[in-house]
Amino acid sequence: MMKLVNPEAVEKCKVNMICEADVDDMSLIFDMFSDSTRLKIMNALFVSELCVGDLAALLQMSTSAISHQLSSLKKTKLVKTKKIGKNVYYSMADEHIEKIYQMTYEHIKEDD
Repeated sequence: MMKLVNPEAVEKCKVNMICEADVDDMSLIFDMFSDSTRLKIMNALFVSELCVGDLAALLQMSTSAISHQLSSLKKTKLVKTKKIGKNVYYSMADEHIEKIYQMTYEHIKEDD
């Protein structure tokens, strides 16, 4: 066993560690932020709900590529859907993800 330099600090951290299942769930959320297409989709959906065709036109990508990314975002419950007629409209599930997005954007712009 390793000798602890600061056992009090280690114990304090140990008591405040989140469970492994929650770490795994958080990891999935951060994974959604690791793709530039998903970030662009989220950026658009923060502004307005959109269907796949509108997102494809906006991002100048194929509908299948957009659908693939939306599927990932939906699996992680970051986006929700609403069907109107034959169209399915996507929107962000809640404001928490937008806060993470905005804080990240502000962070990268700090040194500009």
